Amino acid sequence: MTHIRRLLTIALAGWLATAAHAQAPAKAPGPPPESLIDIYKRALENDPAFREAEAQYRVTAQVKPLTRSSLLPQLQLTSNRTNRYADVSGGAVATTGQAAGSRSVTNQDSHGWGVNLSQTVFDWGQFKTLKKADKQVVQAETTYEAAKQDLTTRVATRYFGVLSAEDNLASAVAAREAIARQLEQAQRRFEVGLIAITDVQQSQAGYDDAVSEEILAQQQLATAHEFLREIIGEDVAKIAGPKEDFPLRTPDPENQNEWVQRALSDNLTLVATRLNLEIANDQIDIDRGSRLPKLSLSANYSDSSSVQTQSIYFTNPVPGCPLPPAPCTSVTPTSPVSNGWAVNLTFPIYTGGYNSAKIQQSVYNSRLSEQTVERITRQTERATRDSYLTVLSDIARVRALKQSVESNRTALRATEAGFEVGTQTTVDVLAAQNSLRRAETNYSASRYQYLLAAIALKQAAGSLNETDIQEIDTFLE
Repeated sequence: MTHIRRLLTIALAGWLATAAHAQAPAKAPGPPPESLIDIYKRALENDPAFREAEAQYRVTAQVKPLTRSSLLPQLQLTSNRTNRYADVSGGAVATTGQAAGSRSVTNQDSHGWGVNLSQTVFDWGQFKTLKKADKQVVQAETTYEAAKQDLTTRVATRYFGVLSAEDNLASAVAAREAIARQLEQAQRRFEVGLIAITDVQQSQAGYDDAVSEEILAQQQLATAHEFLREIIGEDVAKIAGPKEDFPLRTPDPENQNEWVQRALSDNLTLVATRLNLEIANDQIDIDRGSRLPKLSLSANYSDSSSVQTQSIYFTNPVPGCPLPPAPCTSVTPTSPVSNGWAVNLTFPIYTGGYNSAKIQQSVYNSRLSEQTVERITRQTERATRDSYLTVLSDIARVRALKQSVESNRTALRATEAGFEVGTQTTVDVLAAQNSLRRAETNYSASRYQYLLAAIALKQAAGSLNETDIQEIDTFLE
């Protein structure tokens, strides 16, 4: 059983090593790794959430021309053509005006055209609606830019998520390989009687744990790739990793309050929320305008012509008409032309309480917007201060963890040397290896967290743009 278990262990280790080798970005064949700026540009074209925000901006941008159109002259051209045919049999003269027993056939053909012109002279609600539309367009543009910043953050987060998962996998592979060597060494020493079987079993347990950690790391890497694919619409085989040493820059300016002031002035979400408050106040003026009179001018011109032919078939002779059965026919042409203008004044007297309720509703909506502004203001200030402090602490943490990796590596070498001479046990070696793996994982993750914190700070201040992505891209290779 022990022999079979060893064979299975060696086979599984070989399979995992092959899989890790196939997933290693530096060794995989194919095109060169894609950089962060490449992924960002592809996300601009393919991310559904960002494309949705762009479409919403274009929809809202049409509010202004739609509103302005109601204040411009309205010109309409109408045209018509009508044909009417009637065939009436005569009844009593007293009821139809037609001789009894006669038959009347009428055919009327008419056509005409007309022009109508109207112009608003005074409509307080329409004037304020146009002012409101200007702010709606600005708000939509601000929201669109905020969506672009959000995309920048999401791309960076998922890009570094892939890199972090790759680092975790590489660390897990290295740990498994190191423990495999430890297990092999323990087995040889046990065979010659230098150590007890418990040391071999402890090494085997450590190796089994390392195998499970590597499998978990592979699954996490696959998940990270799926998160990135969700944004750009396709999988990316390889991405550029960070350089061994990239600059750890403190925020410029190095003053927390200045960053907060920038955020309270330029944060895009906060700016859009303030615009929403102004729009809500404009709506109050619009609804109050419904109580004011409206004045407009209108003018029209029409030209038409009509020809009516009437044929009456009498049963008895009628003076002035042909003898029956020939009809008595008359043709009546008309060509009316009309034009006119009007001044239209409307003044609402009573609308069943609708106007009052609409105004009160707008007032309450304005109060709601005020509280929203206050909430977003506090959130923005808190997020800015937190991001600023996070950048500073991440810089210190990266440096500390880098030193921790070196210290744990030295400690592992010392423990392995002690194990060789018998002063350290297998448990000590496994613990040292686990400590080194944790330090390496934490160090790689801390570098990505620092970059994401720097991005979050600029997003909170409203200054995040493509230039920042290009700068971070120079830290990759």
